[in-house]
Amino acid sequence: MLMKSIAAGLAGTALLATVAFAQNPTATIDKAAPAATTTTTTTTASGEWRASKMSGLKIYNDANENIGSINDLLMDKSGNIKIAVIGVGGFLGMGEHLVAVPYEKLKFVNEAVAYTGTGAKPAATTTTGAATGTEKTTTTTTTASSTSKWYPDHAVFNASKDELKNMPEFKYSE
Repeated sequence: MLMKSIAAGLAGTALLATVAFAQNPTATIDKAAPAATTTTTTTTASGEWRASKMSGLKIYNDANENIGSINDLLMDKSGNIKIAVIGVGGFLGMGEHLVAVPYEKLKFVNEAVAYTGTGAKPAATTTTGAATGTEKTTTTTTTASSTSKWYPDHAVFNASKDELKNMPEFKYSE
């Protein structure tokens, strides 16, 4: 029974394919086609940021605490970005609280966040001294040059994570 169904399906597909191939395309021939003129312009956008790279950009407060990330940018009809939608809390997008903040209140920074010694993992750890239990550990961070990136390293917004969570939740209108 299954083999008959498969055979019928294949036969129907072959029949439809032959009908499609049997059709002759109508050809249009332009006798005096104008010569195509192409102008190539080279534009450089040094110092500009790609909007697609701004989504997911981390937001820190003045105390270098990670308070969220940019989920979306909203612009007016003339193309000016007016609102940044920031996701606060949650895990992998679940339980995330979205808030809308004025775009001009964000300060974009091209240098990496200064590591204060607690919290996120450091870039490099060096241990000095003999293995006697009195080792001295120093933590350093590296700041990558952002001249070749198309996005800033992070943004700064003057609020705590709790203050953002207490803001009214942003909802997209249907």
